[in-house]
Amino acid sequence: MSKNRGPVVALVPAAGRGVRLGESIPKAFVELAGRSMLCWAVDGLFESGVVDTVVVIVPEELVDRARADLPDSVVIVVGGKERTDSVRAGLAAATDAELVLVHDAARALTPPSLIARVVAELHAGRTAVIPVVPVIDTIKTVDVLGAVTGTPPRSELRAVQTPQGFDANLLRRAYRDIDGDATDDAGLVERLGERVRTIVGEPEAFKITTPWDLALARTLLGQT
Repeated sequence: MSKNRGPVVALVPAAGRGVRLGESIPKAFVELAGRSMLCWAVDGLFESGVVDTVVVIVPEELVDRARADLPDSVVIVVGGKERTDSVRAGLAAATDAELVLVHDAARALTPPSLIARVVAELHAGRTAVIPVVPVIDTIKTVDVLGAVTGTPPRSELRAVQTPQGFDANLLRRAYRDIDGDATDDAGLVERLGERVRTIVGEPEAFKITTPWDLALARTLLGQT
C-alpha cells in the first residue's frame, strides 16, 4: 500500500443554473433545512476528515453570497459557461494539489464516509476512482425518432456518483489534452486510455436535479 499523499483538494463546481429543478436561483444555492445545497456539500467534504482544501466555483454574480455562506478557509473562484470550464478554473486554483476530488454541489447529502473511501483508494495507489451504484431499471438505447435500438445488459451498467477522485496530474492532463465536453470527469480520463476504478456508492449521494429529488432531500432532512 502506498503512503498517504497530499494535499487533497476538493473542487465543487456550482455555477450551473439547474433549469430542471424549476427554481429561480442556481440550484447549488437552493436551501435544504435552512442551508444551501452548496453549504451541505462543503460541510460533508470537511467532515470526511480527508480533505485539506475546498475550492468552490460559482457564477461571478454569486461570489459575495458564497463568501458569506461558506467558511473562510474555502477558496472561491469564478466559473465558466460549461461544467468543464468551471473545473478548469478550479484546477488552476489548486496548484499544490496532489490528489483532486470533483464533487457535485447537488449531491448535498453525500455521506462523509463515502468521501473518505474515495480518498483511501487514491492513497492506496489508484489514480482515478469513482463511486457507483447498480442500475435498477432496464435501460434502452433509442434513435432520434424514439425507436429502440438496443437493450444493454443491466448487469454491466452502473450509475455514477461523486466525489470522483484523481491523481491531480492525471486530471490536469485530461483537461489539457482532451477537447470537448463530458458529463463527468472520469469520462475525460477514460479518453486518455487510463483505468478508472469503481467503488460502491451510497443511496444518499443521489443528485438533486428535479423537484422530486428536492422533495426527497427535504423529507430525508425532516422538512415538511
